[in-house]
Amino acid sequence: MGCACLWNRPTNLDYDYDYEHEHEHDNLDSERGFSLQIRKAVITAAARGARLYPAADTVQKAMLPLVDRDGLTKPVIQIIAEEALESGIEEIVVICAPGDEESYRRQFRALRENVLEAYRGADWARVQAEKLSALEERLRFAVQSEPLGYGHAVLCARPIVGDEPFLLLLGDHLYVSHVAGRRCAEQLIDLAKQEQCSVAAVQATREHLVGRYGTLTGKRHRDYAGAYQIERIIEKPALSQAETELHTPGLRVGHYLCFFGMYVLMPSIFALLNDALRSDARRGDVALTPALQLLAQREQFLALEVQGTRYDIGGQFGWMQTQLALALAGRNREEMLATVLEVLADAARRNAE
Repeated sequence: MGCACLWNRPTNLDYDYDYEHEHEHDNLDSERGFSLQIRKAVITAAARGARLYPAADTVQKAMLPLVDRDGLTKPVIQIIAEEALESGIEEIVVICAPGDEESYRRQFRALRENVLEAYRGADWARVQAEKLSALEERLRFAVQSEPLGYGHAVLCARPIVGDEPFLLLLGDHLYVSHVAGRRCAEQLIDLAKQEQCSVAAVQATREHLVGRYGTLTGKRHRDYAGAYQIERIIEKPALSQAETELHTPGLRVGHYLCFFGMYVLMPSIFALLNDALRSDARRGDVALTPALQLLAQREQFLALEVQGTRYDIGGQFGWMQTQLALALAGRNREEMLATVLEVLADAARRNAE
């Protein structure tokens, strides 16, 4: 996330935050049977999308279009936001680059007006316009004035999130659930509410891919299938390091638990990120993974094998793979299968000539 340019660190996020005092309240809430409420989501979308150049050089990466499962073409950020809203989230905080808020709002207004004008009288167009209006009303924006890393982007949400737990989503990841009618984010939120703690979504990932993701290990949760108590996290480890330090008993041979790009985090994460920002010993970007490791050492922090698949739109063929996955999970599944088979058959025929 962010570029490698060096800027002076901002001071407006330099909070004096008392970690121990906050957790006094957490313990009291737990003793009183406090019901955890997760009302807010954070979507990090400040990066410029270098891997999607030159398209993302003219429009924010999060506003590039994909055909969703319902057959409608939507900007990526709308698909991600609907993941959150359909999981019970009420307010969405978008972390954006300077000047992007007005651009996002202008584009959402244009989408709404254009669909009503182009498909005047169509019921689906009216419904889509209403969804866009409702989404825009729930959007809040926090500016990451300087690209100081993914952890810093998350910290930028604190003035809006406050002292509440929140759902964290990546602006370049889309999520396809394998459970009908139950979003990936909803699966994560349910466990966080049940255990009243932070939860990271993970996916069992083949060993040759661990170098692309944050990878972790832990002990299986005794009461919740697919859940683990996190013990160790390493960001993009070498396979040799994963083999010696990150083996998780019970996983298929040759697989490791890798981050899914989705978290429910307690507000205590902000104190840890703020400490990283203020530390004279730290140089360069503020990363999220070290703060997550500290979080796991200080309080209960679970990982959940989500019943679903993550798709990174920024990879070389990530956009194509994501579009294919959405189509195969949606209403146009049969049409997409026929199209893919036709393309493959045509390619095989030409290669044989």
